[in-house]
Amino acid sequence: MNVALGVTGCIAAYKAVEVLRGLQKRGASVRVVMTRHATEFVTPLTFQSISGYPVITDMFAPSDDPEIKHIQLAQSIDLLLVAPATANALAKFANGIADDFLSTLYISTTSPALVAPAMNVEMWAHPATRENVRRLRERGVEFVDPEEGYLACRTVGAGRLAEPERIVSRAFELIGSSKPLTDLRGERVLVTAGPTQEAIDPVRFLSNRSSGKMGYAIAEAALARGAAVTLITGPVSIAPPDGARTILVRSAAEMFKAVSDNLEGSTMVLMTAAVADYRPASALQEKIKKNGDALVLELEQTDDILAAAARKRGSRIVIGFAAETENVIENARKKLNEKRADLIVANDVSAADAGFEVDTNRISLVSSGGVVDLPLMSKREAAEQILDAALRVRTSRPLPNL
Repeated sequence: MNVALGVTGCIAAYKAVEVLRGLQKRGASVRVVMTRHATEFVTPLTFQSISGYPVITDMFAPSDDPEIKHIQLAQSIDLLLVAPATANALAKFANGIADDFLSTLYISTTSPALVAPAMNVEMWAHPATRENVRRLRERGVEFVDPEEGYLACRTVGAGRLAEPERIVSRAFELIGSSKPLTDLRGERVLVTAGPTQEAIDPVRFLSNRSSGKMGYAIAEAALARGAAVTLITGPVSIAPPDGARTILVRSAAEMFKAVSDNLEGSTMVLMTAAVADYRPASALQEKIKKNGDALVLELEQTDDILAAAARKRGSRIVIGFAAETENVIENARKKLNEKRADLIVANDVSAADAGFEVDTNRISLVSSGGVVDLPLMSKREAAEQILDAALRVRTSRPLPNL
């Protein structure tokens, strides 16, 4: 698969390096095209070193090749991906302005085009930008919309470039991967993700460091493989995948109810959420004031969502997760037996590259059949491995009658 990756001039250009690596990991050959302003943020040498190809930065660079470069590239690619795409780039594309290599490539190719905008929140909301986006959508251009968060201009709002893994996943959805993944068609996958927050008083709560990235990666992967997905998520700062039915919860009790209400319609249940094991026995109605004395909180156990789902398993697949800091496999085996799950996905969250709030994971798949240790990989790649394992369980069990 051949992809042209367009990089335009904004601070998010550094994330295009991660997009490039993500495309390569999934088998794409990538040619990078940079605008002049993009080179002010990341050097062409960076992209050249990673892609293995010269980076195109100049429409009229001298060359021994007699072919017209932008036409040659336009005819050889399966996808034009622009990430990040500035407001200026969107305006050029929408109005047919071709004054550099990238904008000329855009109006020269008949391949699908996917853009991932990144800009200040006011620029993204400006009527001119909204009109340009509307025009491009009408012409068939696909978008990975920017996410909300803290921006380089020190404001908070929509405008931050979508996560590289999300952009790469959308690219492969558009043009298909080397291995068509429709093997989850007919499955109804229920995924829990993120942390829960257990109120102490109206201001404070007990929680944990879960970012939700693993659960969201599983939801995205299941959608791409043809499943219908319900995502039950605690409070996180990432956008849910397009196409998922998303249910927002906050506490362990709310997550328990949401899972119970949606369990009957599911065929696979993947419990990635880091649900609080304990909550304050009673949440105070007024903010606790500091008075110099020690504070003692009485805690009570929360309901065990995984065990409850496994008890009502029927023929559905139930997979749990074990975030451990010691005796990882031993604790995962204990959880497998106590919760009566089909599979436990275990990982050491004390590891800097495989714990909370990072984009990679190193997991072990623990089942009654043994343990499969997997190397460090992206959370999306780990998600694919987990779904593959779920399908191996499925081969011994029919789909439940819904």
